[in-house]
Amino acid sequence: MLWAVLALISGLALLVWSADKFVDGAAATAKYAGMPPLLIGMLIVGFGTSAPEMVVSAMAAADGNPALALGNAYGSNITNIALILGLVALLSPIAVNSQVLRKELPILMLVTLFAGWQLFDHQLSSFDAWCLLGVFFVLMGWSVWQGMRNPQDAMAVEMGDELAAAESMTLKQAIIWLVVGLALLILASRLLVYGAVFIAQSLGVSDLIIGLTVVAVGTSLPELASSLIAIKKGEHDIALGNVIGSNLFNTLAVVGIAAAIEPMAVEAVVLTRDWTLMAVLTAAIFVMGYGYKKQGRINRVEGALLLAIFIGYTGYLISTVLS
Repeated sequence: MLWAVLALISGLALLVWSADKFVDGAAATAKYAGMPPLLIGMLIVGFGTSAPEMVVSAMAAADGNPALALGNAYGSNITNIALILGLVALLSPIAVNSQVLRKELPILMLVTLFAGWQLFDHQLSSFDAWCLLGVFFVLMGWSVWQGMRNPQDAMAVEMGDELAAAESMTLKQAIIWLVVGLALLILASRLLVYGAVFIAQSLGVSDLIIGLTVVAVGTSLPELASSLIAIKKGEHDIALGNVIGSNLFNTLAVVGIAAAIEPMAVEAVVLTRDWTLMAVLTAAIFVMGYGYKKQGRINRVEGALLLAIFIGYTGYLISTVLS
């Protein structure tokens, strides 16, 4: 058990560090390739912060633990909204200026509903997986097109400032960190999955619960760090964009890849408890962030409410284990 705990802790720490280095290397490489700042933010950074969920879920599915993969994806979505946005808004109210984000919020809601519809037969088949991945690639293409049409979008300006302020690195250094970061990301994910599964089996806890709690929070740490840094700099659209982009990645790509590797039976409670909460939280940030003819805003009271929901949900999951 001690080795499993050490593997879990070291895997989480290495996961956060390697994801950060992977993003730095990928962003710098893309910049050298002449990619516009908004595209780097939406594709490279968005993918990078979701890479832990993607690699961990793929590893879990390949190891025959699909419930851990699904719990990681949905748990990360709940954590992103309730914990990360709640904490960030509590520290500093989030103003929504980007037209790109205002267009992506309704899409996130529709994608969440589509994911729920797939769960009604209590399984995710290979066909379901490829549908999710197909929607994902269509949305990525649409996002790129929207970004190129709005070069002066608020998020583009913030991302340009962020990249300009970042420590410069040579192309050789960027490629090295890209490769090393990815390799360490895979190693960290292997350690994390081993530790989580061993602990779950030893304590008689389901893979789903471990995925929804410890693994979900751990793989969401890159989003938490980047959002806190962004809000400290007043870059509200990057903070919210991290969460929206990550949740789209998790719902479509992370679940899609896991189910493509290993089609899975889905417990009924996933739809009635976890997906339902994820959908309610998504609707909440849609209402808060959209604004309706005025600037969208997530204030401190709403942030405190989101944080309270996360604490209550996590407490409930823990109580089901102890009872």
